[in-house]
Amino acid sequence: MKIFFSPFSPYVRKCLVVGHELGLNDRIQLLPSNAHPVNRDKEIIAQNPLGKVPTFFTDEGTALYDSRVICEYLDTLANGKLFPREGAARWSTLTLQSLGDGILDAALLARYEDVARPEAIRWPEWRAAQLDKAETSLAHLEAAPSQLANRVDIGTLAVGCALWYLDLRFPDLNWRTRYPQVAAWYEAFNQRPSMQASWALPAA
Repeated sequence: MKIFFSPFSPYVRKCLVVGHELGLNDRIQLLPSNAHPVNRDKEIIAQNPLGKVPTFFTDEGTALYDSRVICEYLDTLANGKLFPREGAARWSTLTLQSLGDGILDAALLARYEDVARPEAIRWPEWRAAQLDKAETSLAHLEAAPSQLANRVDIGTLAVGCALWYLDLRFPDLNWRTRYPQVAAWYEAFNQRPSMQASWALPAA
């Protein structure tokens, strides 16, 4: 198996965290990529018309995207339990994954505003509105921290990767001071070996 890799893509990280939890990462080859919202990577586009990472290849050569599809494929391949198969648990877990992914979507748009849009045409209010999606999502979790407690599944892994990205790209948010129960959960959850792992392309 192979995956187009970027060390700072939170969605690539989400897939590799899931692979780590399932014991599959020694079977996944990291492929270099240069995904960018403006200067698009033609090598990725040839396999995924969206031109985005993660783009993943099964052992049979089938291209899969995006992270939600890739993570569920890996869980099925390993006969894992990160995705409940049916019932209310499945829908609540998928909804929590969507919340984590939504935080990431908003954070990435704010990041692109900082690094991809020319300074003369940046829109601070739009950037602030994107980051406010992270604020309202964290407030939602803070109000009902039981959503996160005592579980390891695609929902909590997605939220964990979202918080990792906020720390990476927006340390000035200081979100822990406003959401102490989420912070306490993350402090413990982030000690998982999968969350502590790092990945890099092999040296040429």
